[in-house]
Amino acid sequence: MRWIKIIFIYSLVMIAMSAFAQKERKYIRQGNKEFENANFENSEVSYRKAVDLEEKKTHEPAFNVGDALYKQEKYEDAIEQFNSLTDVEVSKQEKAKIYHNIGNSLLQSNKLQESVEAYKNALRNNPNDMETKYNLAYAQKKLEEQEQQQDQNQDQNKDNQDQNKDQQDQDKNKDNQDQNQDQKKDKQNQNKDQQQQPQISKEDAERILQALANDEKDTQEKVKEQQAAAAKVKAEKEW
Repeated sequence: MRWIKIIFIYSLVMIAMSAFAQKERKYIRQGNKEFENANFENSEVSYRKAVDLEEKKTHEPAFNVGDALYKQEKYEDAIEQFNSLTDVEVSKQEKAKIYHNIGNSLLQSNKLQESVEAYKNALRNNPNDMETKYNLAYAQKKLEEQEQQQDQNQDQNKDNQDQNKDQQDQDKNKDNQDQNQDQKKDKQNQNKDQQQQPQISKEDAERILQALANDEKDTQEKVKEQQAAAAKVKAEKEW
């Protein structure tokens, strides 16, 4: 009787597992159909339902989720999804497909150096994959062009900096030249003013000084007379 119960329970478990597996395959088939019809968002939903129903996690539904994300141009999400599969135990052929798709997603994200490494990992698992070889060559060419452009930009920036420095030096020299010219002009004007001042003889100078002395003498005598008159007035007032 006990063995009958065990067999019955085992049968129920197997039936449940079979039902889950059938439902999982149903969602995968549904996702594939939507994918073929370019309904990538719906296909992602179906594939994720299949992933949730997996009893033993495999790479197929999760890989399909990555494909659906890639088709929706959600490249960063696709990279994360495919990277989660790199440690799954699968054949070298399947591993190569995973790295190939990682390379494609990185390439679309303009992460060229990383995409080159991903394609190389794909070829380590499947050296004869011509599509991966082509994508690798393309990524390497794009990377080389990017590096050349960066070098040109750096050179251009350096040239611009040198030109700016030269212009600043020229402006500084011009300012110095203008300043020197202004100083020279001022000095010339001073010399010119000095040259234009009237020149007098020694005799004329003595006559001028004598006249000034006589004027000073007359002024002093007038002051004395005014002082005497003031004193006289003051004395009469007091009297």
